[in-house]
Amino acid sequence: QVQLVESGGGLVQAGGSLRLSCAASGRITSTDAMAWYRQVPGKQRELVARITYGGTTNYADSVKGRFTISRDNAKNTVYLQMNSLKPEDTAGYYCTQVRYGTFLSWGQGTQVTVSS
Repeated sequence: QVQLVESGGGLVQAGGSLRLSCAASGRITSTDAMAWYRQVPGKQRELVARITYGGTTNYADSVKGRFTISRDNAKNTVYLQMNSLKPEDTAGYYCTQVRYGTFLSWGQGTQVTVSS
């Protein structure tokens, strides 16, 4: 099983930027999409952004135009560039590996806190 490790979270003021990284310990195959989800206590985990092996992306409406997901297949790493952050973006952010609609693994999460 691939191990995923997120990094890059922290405390930032509204309007600021952060870049999250998700490093996979094993090989991500061409059938695997990678995605970022986020969760606040008491709420369901929600999709933020997803990217296929070939680079096709999709985003939650709430982050379109502000967040960018990318991946470096040679480094088995996925990134989430977050710009124009808002207090409502505050959450734990989790990286996941998805194959044919099945979540194969999750990272431990990284906290993002946006102050107003």
